[in-house]
Amino acid sequence: MSRYFQTIFSILAVLTLQSTAFGQPDTSDHKTLVYKFDIKEEIAKPVWRSTKKSFEEAESMGAELIIIHMNTYGGQVIFADSIRTKILNSKIPVYVFIDNNAASAGALISIACDRIYMRPGSNIGAATVVNQSGEQVPDKYQSFMRSTMRATAEAHGKDTSIVDGDTLITWYRNPSIAEAMVDPSIYVENVSDTGKVLTLTADEAMRVGFCEGQAESINEVLELAGVENYELRQYQPTTLDKIILFLISPIISGLLIMIIVGGIYYELQSPGIGFPIAAAAFAAILYFAPLYLEGMAENWELLLFIVGLILIAVEIFAIPGFGIAGILGIIFMMTGLTLSLVDNIVFEIDSVLAIESLVKALFVVLLSVFLSITISLIASKGIFGSRKLKFALYSTQEKTEGYVGVDAARQNENVGKTGLAVTILRPAGKVEIEGNIYDAMSQIGYISKGERIKVVRHEAGQIYVVKEG
Repeated sequence: MSRYFQTIFSILAVLTLQSTAFGQPDTSDHKTLVYKFDIKEEIAKPVWRSTKKSFEEAESMGAELIIIHMNTYGGQVIFADSIRTKILNSKIPVYVFIDNNAASAGALISIACDRIYMRPGSNIGAATVVNQSGEQVPDKYQSFMRSTMRATAEAHGKDTSIVDGDTLITWYRNPSIAEAMVDPSIYVENVSDTGKVLTLTADEAMRVGFCEGQAESINEVLELAGVENYELRQYQPTTLDKIILFLISPIISGLLIMIIVGGIYYELQSPGIGFPIAAAAFAAILYFAPLYLEGMAENWELLLFIVGLILIAVEIFAIPGFGIAGILGIIFMMTGLTLSLVDNIVFEIDSVLAIESLVKALFVVLLSVFLSITISLIASKGIFGSRKLKFALYSTQEKTEGYVGVDAARQNENVGKTGLAVTILRPAGKVEIEGNIYDAMSQIGYISKGERIKVVRHEAGQIYVVKEG
């Protein structure tokens, strides 16, 4: 009987080997698909966009591991928190390789990762929230950052054991150490007891469980992680990605706002459809299009800006002077520009971040508007009067060549006379005086068509008028 069973088992073994050779997949050649992307700049909108694109691409190609190659001094907390949330919610394991620095917002992102690897000589920490001048902001902002750092460390879990009847909790990443990177008053025995914000070297991070290993390259990271047979893919931004990243950078956004405001300013000085308003319209398209495509500028924010422009246009072309319509137009336009700079996710997070982001966006808009108006005023008086730049006509026009001059004496005789505005003067237009049509400039405000006017002065071949009465 035993020989019978041995025969059966031998046959089954042969059949199993044959099925493996001729139909079943051989897993010995399986390569782990590893996806890598870089965070080597200030944490801002472009980095958040690249991170979202990277995770989407990694998921679509079935990556089994994501590695972040990091070297940053930090950046905006709102975008760092968005990246942190993306990492914590990822179904794909996420490792980070700190090439040199993971400071401030970079530390928050790193702690969110499943494993941290560091180059010898690198550091992680110093996550105190500061303003643009490098000064610490009020404690309500620090409190938010402390709780975020602590929660991120806690997300990696803990071990609970009973020792002498007491419950002993061992965190995989000590939340108090994460807090100490923000608050110098946090005391952690043998780790942070100097009264200074905590920053860990690679050796120190390994000792306290905030680093799984030290490596010199991504290949060494994978070797330490036990990934031997792998295929490495890397995020490569497309041409469109590069254009969008360029346009949504804070500096370019500020420059586009300056062009928008400058174009409107020049249009107010010389009403009519021309180059200034065309430049403003083109700048507005470049400003809003990438923000809208990225989901940062909502329909209602774009609508606010358009309504503001319409109100300003009504004030320029339909209502003499500058009143409620113009003021409301400016407010709507500024509101649309400001809110479009704030990622919509900010309204789903703590109100402290919402206020911080709104203040920063408003600062960018106000600074851009101020610089635009200042430069426009200087340019109006300087550039357009420059002989070198040839914005004005300085050549001599001789009568022998067919040029006919304006009778200055006759126009001087018009001073004090009254007439009728035959077009709207905003401020340039045409008036009729004693049956003759003249080009004229309104000296104060706009003058509607059909209103009575009075000539107050004549200067450089141009008559200036005011409303009669």
